[in-house]
Amino acid sequence: MPHNLQIFYLLTAAGAGLVIGSFLNVCIYRVMRDLSVVRPRSFCPQCENPIAWYDNVPLLSFILLGGKCRWCSSRISWRYPLVEAFTALAFAAVTYRYEFTLVALKWMVFESLMIVLFWTDLEERILPDEFTLGGAVLGAILSCFVSVPGMLGELLLGNGRPVWQSLFNMATGAALMAGPIWLAGFLYAKWRKKEGLGFGDIKLLVMLGAFLGADGGLWALLMGAISGSIIGIAFILLARKEIRSYELPFGSFLCAAAACVPLLNQMGETIAGRSEHF
Repeated sequence: MPHNLQIFYLLTAAGAGLVIGSFLNVCIYRVMRDLSVVRPRSFCPQCENPIAWYDNVPLLSFILLGGKCRWCSSRISWRYPLVEAFTALAFAAVTYRYEFTLVALKWMVFESLMIVLFWTDLEERILPDEFTLGGAVLGAILSCFVSVPGMLGELLLGNGRPVWQSLFNMATGAALMAGPIWLAGFLYAKWRKKEGLGFGDIKLLVMLGAFLGADGGLWALLMGAISGSIIGIAFILLARKEIRSYELPFGSFLCAAAACVPLLNQMGETIAGRSEHF
């Protein structure tokens, strides 16, 4: 691909990421509060005044307003520009990795889900079903068009059509990611008489398996567990929290790790349109 065209694609993807990131901020704030993401229009959480379009330009408005509401001067959370910036960077990175393809579209959807779930779990310890179970359904649908890689599919269905391998890897990925963790959490709850892992985490693992398959999902789980342990324990000690009672946002660590997997590995091949294999 010509260098100038690649730069154009990256800038286009980053611009789309800024716009989508602005919408993701709406989702993060409203879904946690059972509010519609469509109506009313964007408003200040403090004074509830509607936000004009010129105060709602991704990143730029935050800078021009000095991080404050135009009407009541209350501070605007840093989460808003961070979500927009990270979405733009994620979309650009996906485009750099997969160009403008159906594979790239799948991973842009995935990165968006990871960003929303990262923040809802970090801020409220909530992993909404709209994004975990809804994301799992999206992952299942997209597996019909973009292959979900996996050793099990290649081993057991090596001579089968690519779409069946993809669907098999999607289903086994969801089951293998969530099943053992659910069983461990169930046994822990029976033994200690307290919940060890929330069902939101289990649903998140189902969604990760549907998108990444067992192979990529296990990498995400491993990286999330290691980073969560190191960073989480360090934070508990530095903040002097009670280690037995403090609830770590494990879903946030898992989402951050999972978001890296498609960018570190070649995680999909377009199978739509290859009618000779159907």
